[in-house]
Formats: sequence, C-alpha cells, structure tokens
Amino acid sequence: MKSLDFSFSRISCLVLGLLITASPAVSQDIPRLLSGHPDMSGIWQVLNEANYDLEPHIARHSMQMREGPINPVPAIPTLRLGAVGAVPGSLGVIVGGGQIPYTPDARALKEDNMANWVDRDPEVKCFLPGVPRATYIPMPFQIVQGDNDIFIAYQFAGAVRDIYMDNPGPSQVDSWMGWSVGEWEGDTLVVDVTGLAEGTWLDRSGSHHSYQLHVVERYTMIGPNHIEYEATIEDPMVLTEPFTIKMPIYRRIEENARLMDFRCVEFVEELIYGEARRYPLPR
Repeated sequence: MKSLDFSFSRISCLVLGLLITASPAVSQDIPRLLSGHPDMSGIWQVLNEANYDLEPHIARHSMQMREGPINPVPAIPTLRLGAVGAVPGSLGVIVGGGQIPYTPDARALKEDNMANWVDRDPEVKCFLPGVPRATYIPMPFQIVQGDNDIFIAYQFAGAVRDIYMDNPGPSQVDSWMGWSVGEWEGDTLVVDVTGLAEGTWLDRSGSHHSYQLHVVERYTMIGPNHIEYEATIEDPMVLTEPFTIKMPIYRRIEENARLMDFRCVEFVEELIYGEARRYPLPR
C-alpha cells in the first residue's frame, strides 16, 4: 500500500508540473514605469491577415475585375501579380465573427471598392493609413511612452500619433490619423479616437467609413512581449451598429529591431503624377 501511495504521489507531482509548464505567458511580470502603469515602449507588429480583409474569407485573388464572356474575371494588372496578388484566407478579426454591420448601401459600396481595389485603396497611393488600420498594416510601429506622454510612430508612410493623456478637448479639424485622447483603466490603455478623415479604408477589401467614424482602442499587456488589442468602431452613417475587432500584437525581440525608412511617396509619384509628366500642359 505504501508503494502504491508513493507512486500516486509521484504521478500527481508530474501532472502538476506539466500543468505549470503549459500555463500561458499572462502570469509573467510585465514591465512598468515608475507611475505603476505598464510600459509598452518598444517595436511592435501584428501578424495576421486583417489588412487584407477584416471579415472571414477564403483565399482569393485580388479583386480588381473586368467583364469576361460569362463572369467577371481579374483584370490584367492584378493577374500579372500572380501569387503575390493573392489574398490569404482568414477566420477574420471581428469579435463574434460575421461581417461588418454595414447598411445595404454601404455594403454595396464596399463590394464595389473591393472589385476596384487597385485603383481605389488609399494604401496603394501611400496615403496615411488612419486608425485602426495603422495598427495592423503589415509593418512595425514603435511606442514611445513616458509617465504622462505616449507617442506612436509607424513605419508605413512615416505616420505618427500623439496620445494626449491630459485631454485638450475635441479635435478642431479632421485628419488622416485623427485625434487620440487616452486614459488608463487599471492596466489597460484606452484611447478615444475622433476627427478621422473619411478618405482612409479599414482594409484592402474596400471596408470604408464616413467622417463620423469613432474608434475606441484598448491596449492591454498580457505578457512582456504581447499586447491584446481591441478597437470598437462606430459610424452611424454607414453602420447599423458598432462592432469590435480584436488581435494580439507582438514585440519585435531581435536585438537590432527598429523602424526603417519607408517614405513611400517616391514609389507612387509615377502612379499619381506620371500623366502630368508625360503630357505636360502647353505653355
């Protein structure tokens, strides 16, 4: 009987050890400032397919279309991209699944945008990505955080954001990156974003918004190298109700992690202004 008890104790300890080993990283200590708030300073990046399409979707080709003999088919500019122009499948990042709750007219515009993605997507033209798209565009961004100030710099197009922790009042003008006012709810940084210009998209699939877009972001460190990101999106002009997206953000932990130059304006000058160069106005 003593031998059986001893064996059972060893098995119990082994199982307990395995459970402890398998525990998620949320129990690890997170870096903190002297103020006690989580310190999110560092280089971060999202690893998912949200920039292609927030909604669940199967793998497909880019959707710029031309009329074929039977059904619309991808146009030559996108066909030439081959696999590079393909869209990887995804379960989506919308909380609860499903589609963005567009009104019927707004849904029709989204589908038309997707069919003409190459010609319409602001990302193609190197316009600033806006919020929340700047977070999950497939390039890193850097958070610089002090006790009372938070600044975010994005590699894409050199976009930047100040997050005002001392509320200066409402935005006086709409802009590409909006007006961000933050506050702490426990260990979660909550950022209220207004004043967003309507020229940005939420993804490459034509998910648009109006000038009444209102975004509330929530940044919660769940480990020293992971942030849980949520953004609730409200827009009464094109949505029947608000919806929320959610995704993890990962710290770039390589020793020399940094933002690189991606001043993409020079890459699109021919696309946007080439006609004026080729066909100048007569003097």
